[in-house]
Amino acid sequence: MTIRIQKLRPDALIPTSGSEKAAGYDLYACMDAPVTIGPGETVLIGTGLALALPDGYFGAVFARSGLATKQGLRPANCVGVCDSDYRGEYRVPMHNDSAEPRSVSPGDRIAQLIVLPFLSLDFCETDTLDETARGAQGFGSTGI
Repeated sequence: MTIRIQKLRPDALIPTSGSEKAAGYDLYACMDAPVTIGPGETVLIGTGLALALPDGYFGAVFARSGLATKQGLRPANCVGVCDSDYRGEYRVPMHNDSAEPRSVSPGDRIAQLIVLPFLSLDFCETDTLDETARGAQGFGSTGI
Protein backbone atom coordinates (compact mmCIF):
# COMPACT_ATOMS: atom_id res chain seq x y z
CA MET A 1 0.00 0.00 0.00
CA THR A 2 1.31 3.45 -0.86
CA ILE A 3 0.47 6.35 1.45
CA ARG A 4 0.68 9.89 0.09
CA ILE A 5 2.56 12.14 2.51
CA GLN A 6 3.19 15.89 2.49
CA LYS A 7 6.06 17.60 4.25
CA LEU A 8 4.67 20.74 5.90
CA ARG A 9 8.21 21.72 6.92
CA PRO A 10 11.41 21.06 4.97
CA ASP A 11 13.06 19.49 8.02
CA ALA A 12 10.25 16.94 8.56
CA LEU A 13 11.30 13.29 8.43
CA ILE A 14 9.32 10.61 6.59
CA PRO A 15 8.23 7.76 8.93
CA THR A 16 10.59 4.78 8.99
CA SER A 17 10.31 1.14 9.93
CA GLY A 18 12.62 -0.28 12.59
CA SER A 19 12.74 -3.69 10.92
CA GLU A 20 11.48 -5.52 7.86
CA LYS A 21 8.47 -6.97 9.69
CA ALA A 22 7.67 -4.08 12.04
CA ALA A 23 3.99 -3.09 12.09
CA GLY A 24 4.68 0.47 13.29
CA TYR A 25 6.42 3.30 11.46
CA ASP A 26 8.35 5.73 13.63
CA LEU A 27 7.13 9.33 13.75
CA TYR A 28 9.79 11.99 14.32
CA ALA A 29 9.60 15.26 16.25
CA CYS A 30 9.74 18.29 13.98
CA MET A 31 10.26 21.60 15.78
CA ASP A 32 12.72 24.47 15.96
CA ALA A 33 14.36 23.62 19.28
CA PRO A 34 14.34 20.97 22.02
CA VAL A 35 11.38 20.98 24.40
CA THR A 36 11.44 19.98 28.06
CA ILE A 37 8.41 18.10 29.40
CA GLY A 38 8.13 18.30 33.17
CA PRO A 39 6.86 15.46 35.37
CA GLY A 40 3.13 15.00 34.80
CA GLU A 41 3.11 17.52 31.93
CA THR A 42 1.86 17.12 28.37
CA VAL A 43 3.34 18.97 25.40
CA LEU A 44 2.04 18.82 21.82
CA ILE A 45 4.87 17.82 19.45
CA GLY A 46 4.48 18.22 15.71
CA THR A 47 5.80 15.85 13.05
CA GLY A 48 5.74 18.36 10.20
CA LEU A 49 3.76 15.85 8.13
CA ALA A 50 0.26 15.45 6.71
CA LEU A 51 -0.95 12.13 5.30
CA ALA A 52 -3.69 11.02 2.93
CA LEU A 53 -4.84 7.61 4.15
CA PRO A 54 -7.13 5.55 1.92
CA ASP A 55 -10.84 5.29 2.68
CA GLY A 56 -11.55 2.39 5.01
CA TYR A 57 -8.32 2.92 6.98
CA PHE A 58 -7.15 5.09 9.87
CA GLY A 59 -3.80 5.92 11.39
CA ALA A 60 -3.33 4.73 14.97
CA VAL A 61 -0.57 6.57 16.84
CA PHE A 62 0.92 4.40 19.59
CA ALA A 63 3.71 4.84 22.13
CA ARG A 64 7.20 3.66 21.26
CA SER A 65 7.83 0.95 23.84
CA GLY A 66 11.47 1.89 24.50
CA LEU A 67 10.66 5.58 25.01
CA ALA A 68 7.77 4.77 27.35
CA THR A 69 9.75 2.18 29.32
CA LYS A 70 13.09 3.97 29.58
CA GLN A 71 12.00 7.62 29.78
CA GLY A 72 8.33 7.54 30.77
CA LEU A 73 7.24 9.44 27.64
CA ARG A 74 4.08 8.36 25.82
CA PRO A 75 1.20 9.86 23.86
CA ALA A 76 -1.13 11.50 26.39
CA ASN A 77 -4.22 10.07 24.71
CA CYS A 78 -2.64 6.57 24.79
CA VAL A 79 -3.70 5.86 21.19
CA GLY A 80 -4.32 8.65 18.73
CA VAL A 81 -6.83 8.12 15.93
CA CYS A 82 -6.17 9.90 12.62
CA ASP A 83 -9.12 9.57 10.24
CA SER A 84 -8.68 9.10 6.49
CA ASP A 85 -10.26 12.49 5.75
CA TYR A 86 -7.87 14.43 8.07
CA ARG A 87 -5.31 16.46 6.14
CA GLY A 88 -3.68 18.48 8.94
CA GLU A 89 -0.34 17.96 10.65
CA TYR A 90 0.08 14.78 12.61
CA ARG A 91 0.88 15.99 16.13
CA VAL A 92 1.48 13.88 19.22
CA PRO A 93 0.56 15.08 22.74
CA MET A 94 3.59 13.69 24.63
CA HIS A 95 3.05 13.05 28.35
CA ASN A 96 5.82 12.58 30.91
CA ASP A 97 4.91 9.84 33.39
CA SER A 98 8.32 9.97 35.07
CA ALA A 99 9.40 11.96 38.13
CA GLU A 100 12.13 13.76 36.14
CA PRO A 101 11.97 16.40 33.38
CA ARG A 102 12.44 14.82 29.95
CA SER A 103 13.60 16.42 26.73
CA VAL A 104 12.38 15.91 23.16
CA SER A 105 14.67 17.19 20.42
CA PRO A 106 14.08 17.77 16.72
CA GLY A 107 14.46 14.45 14.91
CA ASP A 108 13.69 12.29 17.96
CA ARG A 109 11.41 9.31 17.38
CA ILE A 110 8.32 10.12 19.47
CA ALA A 111 5.61 7.59 18.53
CA GLN A 112 4.73 4.95 16.00
CA LEU A 113 2.05 4.98 13.34
CA ILE A 114 0.12 1.85 12.41
CA VAL A 115 -2.37 2.04 9.54
CA LEU A 116 -5.40 -0.15 10.25
CA PRO A 117 -8.67 -0.97 8.48
CA PHE A 118 -12.00 -0.22 10.11
CA LEU A 119 -15.67 -0.97 9.52
CA SER A 120 -18.27 1.74 8.99
CA LEU A 121 -21.23 1.00 11.25
CA ASP A 122 -24.91 1.72 11.43
CA PHE A 123 -26.47 1.52 14.89
CA CYS A 124 -29.96 0.09 15.33
CA GLU A 125 -31.69 0.80 18.64
CA THR A 126 -33.50 -2.18 20.15
CA ASP A 127 -35.41 -2.97 23.34
CA THR A 128 -33.57 -6.26 23.96
CA LEU A 129 -30.31 -8.01 23.12
CA ASP A 130 -29.68 -11.72 22.60
CA GLU A 131 -28.69 -13.74 25.68
CA THR A 132 -25.11 -14.98 26.19
CA ALA A 133 -23.46 -17.12 28.88
CA ARG A 134 -21.62 -14.05 30.19
CA GLY A 135 -24.61 -11.72 30.11
CA ALA A 136 -24.01 -8.36 31.79
CA GLN A 137 -21.15 -9.52 34.01
CA GLY A 138 -18.43 -6.89 33.66
CA PHE A 139 -15.02 -6.03 35.06
CA GLY A 140 -13.22 -9.05 36.49
CA SER A 141 -16.06 -11.46 35.74
CA THR A 142 -13.84 -13.73 33.62
CA GLY A 143 -10.93 -13.70 36.07
CA ILE A 144 -8.02 -11.41 36.75
